[in-house]
Amino acid sequence: MNGKQRAAKEALKYIREGMVVGLGTGSTSECFIHLLAGEVKAGRFSNLRCVATSVQSENLARELGLTVISLHECGVVDLTIDGADEIDPRVHLIKGLGGALVREKIVEQNSRRFICIADSSKLVQRLGTKCPLPVEVLPFAHQVHENFFHSLGGTPRLRTREDGSPYVTDNGNYIYQLTFPRGIASPADLDRKLRSRAGIVGTGLFLSLADTALIGSDDEETVKVIRHRLSAS
Repeated sequence: MNGKQRAAKEALKYIREGMVVGLGTGSTSECFIHLLAGEVKAGRFSNLRCVATSVQSENLARELGLTVISLHECGVVDLTIDGADEIDPRVHLIKGLGGALVREKIVEQNSRRFICIADSSKLVQRLGTKCPLPVEVLPFAHQVHENFFHSLGGTPRLRTREDGSPYVTDNGNYIYQLTFPRGIASPADLDRKLRSRAGIVGTGLFLSLADTALIGSDDEETVKVIRHRLSAS
């Protein structure tokens, strides 16, 4: 069992019967969806309903026999389990390299609790040091954002498919991936500036949304639990 699988298995301990569970997107979330479906099939967690953060996760959940409903049907999600691309010591996150950052944030902002699951390779001291920051933008005149991204200290690259065409999100938008040579000095300030720009739909900065991170290791059987600490700067 690898770190992702250990973290996903540990997350099952937080599930209760009758819950509405948010299902994240990405390889670690897929591990959790498979494990959750196995538990439901075995007769545990009766009356469980799920809200998916992407078409990909919704399709997988339905294929495995989970009951999937829309967010507006339940209004609020009891608990969302989702992965991350980076996790800092305060449990602030970069998410969205799976392409579902806006839908993930909508579900997680409408959840009573959000637990992040990941392997130890996702831990960083400063966000932006290991992976780029995804930013979802409207397709209209998307190129005009590039100078703005540069002015914020980031080097932008439009995410593309293998054939060179722009990657399109479930929302019909594009994604720019911003790299920062020394990481992101002030995530809250950067997030605020990005979100104030017309045409930018959302950012991959998930600040003060997850209250707990479950970190699995490939080498150790124990799962590390990190609690959220205040301050999103």
